[in-house]
Amino acid sequence: MRLPPLYAILDASNFADAGGMLRTAEELLAGGCSLMQYRNKSGKAREMLDEARELKGLAGRAGMPAPHRVRLIMNDRADLCVAAEFDGLHLGQDDLSPEAARRIIGPDRWLGISTHNLEQIAEADKADADYLAIGPVFATASKASPDPVVGLEGVRRARKLTRKPLVAIGGITRTTARSVIDAGADSVAVISDLLPDPRKSTEEFFAVLR
Repeated sequence: MRLPPLYAILDASNFADAGGMLRTAEELLAGGCSLMQYRNKSGKAREMLDEARELKGLAGRAGMPAPHRVRLIMNDRADLCVAAEFDGLHLGQDDLSPEAARRIIGPDRWLGISTHNLEQIAEADKADADYLAIGPVFATASKASPDPVVGLEGVRRARKLTRKPLVAIGGITRTTARSVIDAGADSVAVISDLLPDPRKSTEEFFAVLR
């Protein structure tokens, strides 16, 4: 598999309501984003499924041709990933095991695993995962109790431990994105720096990353 250089994360906690999130998603798609993760840590299952299906509809209407079609990743919830017909699932260290998740989502959907240090990278590399994420690369405000920052050196070391596609996450901005790719990441996952004027921000990320 090959990841696009920009991996947008739509965290429901950043929006006042689902409408705001969906409008942001539309702008990200208009800017050329083709990989988005839906993250909702506090929503009820029915609410999350409804929002996920709305995102699926937006992605379907984006009309991007293969191999650039939009792919949607569900955070944490393997059951909702299948129910919403998403393209993949992303797991944290405290979530369902990769083996159990794979049994639920099947062999064809993408499976990603978050890691926060070299030991976790080495362990996740053995799992049935399609890509691995490493971070936080820089200080981030997207989590209440973030793991220790790994820095660019952490990305370089992680790159040496796996041949799987590597996603870097945590405090990455348009200013720092290129240095993260140069350190060995295949893709940068971004939350906060896409929110101001999402379409323009997306286009500016691609201008830096391509």
